[in-house]
Amino acid sequence: MDIAELLDKVKNKELAVDEAERMLKKLPYEDMGFAKIDHHRRLRQGHSEVIYCEGKKNEYLAEIFKALAKENKRVLGTRASKEQYLYVKEYIPDAAYDESTRLITYTCEDIELIGNIAVCSAGTSDMPVAEEAAQTAEFFGSRVTRVYDIGIAGIHRLFANIDIINEASCIIAVAGMEGALPGIVAGLTDKPVIAVPTSVGYGSNFGGLSALLTMLNSCANGVTVVNIDNGYGAAYAADNINKLINAKGQ
Repeated sequence: MDIAELLDKVKNKELAVDEAERMLKKLPYEDMGFAKIDHHRRLRQGHSEVIYCEGKKNEYLAEIFKALAKENKRVLGTRASKEQYLYVKEYIPDAAYDESTRLITYTCEDIELIGNIAVCSAGTSDMPVAEEAAQTAEFFGSRVTRVYDIGIAGIHRLFANIDIINEASCIIAVAGMEGALPGIVAGLTDKPVIAVPTSVGYGSNFGGLSALLTMLNSCANGVTVVNIDNGYGAAYAADNINKLINAKGQ
């Protein structure tokens, strides 16, 4: 519940003043000792806090999920193991999990998807990162078009799908190996391209560093690069772009 909703409930006598005071004490964050939950983030940024699950103790993760689920109708956790998910599910039975993307989602309301983000992957080995981006963007409320396995080794596959890609308001291009796909896509479109290097590749790929450097050094205009395997970060940025365009009616 945000401040405006809380004050409205007090005004309409749906919420007691002392209860409103108790709730306001958790703003701008709720101090749980091991974590400080940022309940104001949705007011500032449009989305509630997202939980990075990797490295967190199961009991801490469950408590954080419970705290966010109490105040929000939609909660997202990234980089979660199946063990973490099963632990969280004991406390939040409606939580769902996708093993390929390692996303935990809790939703108790549907939202209308708007606009269009094209999520492209060079190969099927890049799909887990591409799907992390696609599912995150959909969770935030953006419509997603998936165009997978269009890497430049068979560049005719990209050319055959470029019209579909160009219908999007923003493009996420995911690639490992030499990481050339985003630069090629950017040369064929007037839309912003968010490049995601993946750790897919042989030894001299250096765990995705070669793809990252290729994307950072792209001579194509309009390419922005996120970190290696960061499908979530690409989706967040693309969702912001997509919604700004949609809000302007373009």
